[in-house]
Amino acid sequence: MNRWFVVLGAIIIQINLGAVYAWSLFNQPLMDTFGWNREEVVITFSITIATFAFFTILAGRLQDKIGPRWVATMGGILLGIGLMLSSRATTLGQLYFFYGVIGGAGIGMTYVCPLSACVKWFPDKRGFISGIAVAGFGLGGLIFQPVIRYFIETVGVSSSFLYIGMIYLVFVVLGAQLLRNPPANKEHFITNMVTIPVETKQFTTKEMLKTKQFYILWIMFLFGTMSGLMVISYVVEMGMEIANLTVEKAATAVMVIALFNAAGRIVLGKLSDTIGRLNTLMVIYSLTAVVMFYMSIGSMNHLTFLLSVSIVGLCFGGFLALFPSITADYYGTRNMGGNYGIMYQAYGLSAFVGPFVLTVISFTQAFILSGLFSLLAVILAKWISTPQEEPVNVMTEEAS
Repeated sequence: MNRWFVVLGAIIIQINLGAVYAWSLFNQPLMDTFGWNREEVVITFSITIATFAFFTILAGRLQDKIGPRWVATMGGILLGIGLMLSSRATTLGQLYFFYGVIGGAGIGMTYVCPLSACVKWFPDKRGFISGIAVAGFGLGGLIFQPVIRYFIETVGVSSSFLYIGMIYLVFVVLGAQLLRNPPANKEHFITNMVTIPVETKQFTTKEMLKTKQFYILWIMFLFGTMSGLMVISYVVEMGMEIANLTVEKAATAVMVIALFNAAGRIVLGKLSDTIGRLNTLMVIYSLTAVVMFYMSIGSMNHLTFLLSVSIVGLCFGGFLALFPSITADYYGTRNMGGNYGIMYQAYGLSAFVGPFVLTVISFTQAFILSGLFSLLAVILAKWISTPQEEPVNVMTEEAS
């Protein structure tokens, strides 16, 4: 089959999964309808991201064994069911379980499948194709924002979960049918008339966990996504507090950050194919540090606030495009699903760490802390090297 059909399926899936980034649109309607406070409602987002990240481990290992199509199909069904059940939630516990746990599990089951499949089909342009594969996830919040607003305004917040869940189920399952892994047991496979040798170093997850590079990368991933999720979770409140914006003006940042989040995945993924993954990571960590320090001490108005969160969104998208590619570069593609599922737990933890930090310290202090973490990540990126653990040889293992 044409490998670009796999990319099309990935984009369809990721746009629907990425709508989770528009969660902030549900905050106020849920507060008004049920009388919950903001902190209680926002926890739903953290539970969703954490569950999503955890289930990438299961999904990654499962899709390595049975292929991405069936695993993504199961994930799409779970996501749709979780959202539709959320329409019946009348307590926080029910909302946490239906949307956060069931819906989050559906996202996690699905997310790693198109990403792993695309990386396997495009060994010649991993950074760029990883960026495209996850760009839809960044765009999902932007594309679904008017859809979610329409349903909330016309049928109410609870019923909106029902209709949105139906949309997710249909399109994710349809997109999943386009996912395939490339032909197995081949010494070479052809891409655009160029012969690309299959990786000789294929680390199992157990072998990956024995390398110090994994832990350095994991910490770097945590530092980068923590900063991004911290801003995404409270971007409206930040605009009102540090830039003295009205709710309406601050809300424009939701669309801006979603747009740059998606752009960063493609642009920075492509850049990493040209100048290298670690060099690109050093650039985006440095940018993140500069912006975080500026937001803590600089004069903020509508323009400078939007510019700042745009750069944060751009860099956040870059992290999510580069870490799948560097996982494949360092540890091979054969166990890409399971290996990246473990690496992705850094993102899951950051979903709690970032928002939690803002419950105990001020925005200004949190920005300084994030800036320091980003500078530390730059140092780690300069120090890291290619893993030296003895890998499993694909051809030898198959022959045995």
